[in-house]
Amino acid sequence: MILALSLAVVLGTMVGALLYGRRQARAQTMAEWAVGGRRFGMLIFWFLNAGEIYTTFAVLGISGFAWSQGAPAYLAFTSVSLSATIGYWLMPRIWEAGRRYDLVTQADFFAVHYRATWLGVVVGIAGIAALIVYVQIQITALSLIIRLSLGSDASPLVAAVLAAAIMLAFVYFAGLRSAAFAAGVKDVLMVIIVIALSTTVAAKVGAASILDVFALAQDRHPGFGSFPGMNPAMGLSSTWLMTAALNVALGNWILPHMFQLCFAAGSRRTIRRNAIWQPIYSLSYFFIILLGVAALLAGTQPPGGDANAALLQFVSDRYPAWAVGVFAGTACLLALVPGSVLLLTASAIFTRNIVRPLHPQIGERAMMLTSRLAMIAFAGIAVWLTLGATRSLVEIGLSAYAAIGMLAPGVYLAFTWKRAHAVGVFIGIVAGYCALLLPPAQAFWNSHFPEWDQGLLAMATDAIVTILICALWRGPTPHPVGPATSTSS
Repeated sequence: MILALSLAVVLGTMVGALLYGRRQARAQTMAEWAVGGRRFGMLIFWFLNAGEIYTTFAVLGISGFAWSQGAPAYLAFTSVSLSATIGYWLMPRIWEAGRRYDLVTQADFFAVHYRATWLGVVVGIAGIAALIVYVQIQITALSLIIRLSLGSDASPLVAAVLAAAIMLAFVYFAGLRSAAFAAGVKDVLMVIIVIALSTTVAAKVGAASILDVFALAQDRHPGFGSFPGMNPAMGLSSTWLMTAALNVALGNWILPHMFQLCFAAGSRRTIRRNAIWQPIYSLSYFFIILLGVAALLAGTQPPGGDANAALLQFVSDRYPAWAVGVFAGTACLLALVPGSVLLLTASAIFTRNIVRPLHPQIGERAMMLTSRLAMIAFAGIAVWLTLGATRSLVEIGLSAYAAIGMLAPGVYLAFTWKRAHAVGVFIGIVAGYCALLLPPAQAFWNSHFPEWDQGLLAMATDAIVTILICALWRGPTPHPVGPATSTSS
C-alpha cells in the first residue's frame, strides 16, 4: 500500500505538471523553458518562491535537526524572516535588470552589468557547483523515501539513480512551468499532511498537548531547548545561530535558481507581495520542528542513526500504512520540485554562459538540446556525490549557501555602488573561496572566531577585498541595473 500510494501521488502530479507545462506554451526557446516566458503571476510565483519552505531541506532536514540537535533547528525561523526582508528590496531590482537586458541566468547578470563575458563564465561555474551540491540534498532525501517505499531490496545506488531519473522527467520537456504546477500540488498536500500529523502527534508520544511535547522533550533531554542544544561539542551556540541565519539570508537570493525565479515574475508587485507574506508562511516551521521533537520523544531510531530519515521513520512507526504512503509520496514531491528547478537552472547557465561564449553561432534548438543533456550530466554528478554522503541535509544546505555566498558582494554592490567593476569582483570571489576552503584559513577562523558561521566570514572577506580593489583602481563603468523610475509594473 505504501508503494502504491506513493506512486499515485508522484505519477499523478508528474502527468498533471507535464500537461500543464505543454498546454501553457511549448518550451521552444530558452526564455520560455528557463524563465517561463517572464509571465508568472502572484499564485504561481508564490508556490515556486515562497513554496521553497516546503522542501526536503525544510521538512526532513529541519525536523531531523530538531531530533538530533534540539534548539539549533530554530535557525529555520530566523533565516527565512531575514531572507524575506532582504528579498523585498533586492528581488524587484533583479527583476528589473532581467526585463531591461533580457537576462535568463544569474551569470547573464554579471556578464552584462560588469561588461565582462569572462566574469559570466566564472560566475556560471561557481553557480553550477553550488547548485549541484544543493541537488545532492534533494537526491539524498528522495533516495531515503524510495528505500522506505521499496524496502531493503533497493540499494543506495538504485535509489539514487531512480531519484535523479524521476527528477529529470519533471522539467525535461516543459521546463519551469511544469515545476510550477508540481510546486502548487506539493505545497497544498504538505500543508494538509503537516496539520494532520501535528494534531495527532501529542497522543502518539504520550503528551497532553502540542506544547507539552516540547516540555517533555526538555525534561527528558537536558539542553534540548537552549543553545548549544543536545550536542555542545558541535558548537551550535547562539553566536552560530545569528551568523548562520545572516549568511543564509544574504545568500538566499544569490542562489542562481532564485535569480531565475525573479526573472520569471510577471511584475514587480508580484515579487513584493510574495516577500510580504513569506514570513507568515514560515511559521509552519513550528509544526515541522514539532514533528522532529515528537520523533525524539518516541525514541525513533532511523537506519544508521541518519537524522535525515528521522521523520520518515517516525511516521512509518506510528501511523497506518495509508498515511505513510501519502506522506512518502508528498515527501517525494518535496525533493522533485526544487531538485528539478535546480537542474534546469544549472543547465541553462552551462548553455548560455559557458557553451555560448565559446560557440557564439549556436542556434536556439542546439542550445535547448545542450541544456537538456547538461541536465542529465549534472544529475549524474549529484548522484555520485550522494553515494557515501553522511552529513545531515542542514549541513549540506549550509555548505551550498557558503559556496554561493561568494557571489553575494558582486550582486549587492551592483545595486549600491557604481565603482564596483569586474576585476574587483573577480579578485574578491577568489579571496572569498580561499577564506572558505583553505585549511590555514579554517584554522584561523576556528581560533579567532569560534562558533561563527565560516560562510559569513568568507563572504565578509570577499566583500572587503572587492571594495578595496574597486576603491583603489577604477575599472570600466558598468551598465546601470537600478530600478526604473516607473513603479506601475
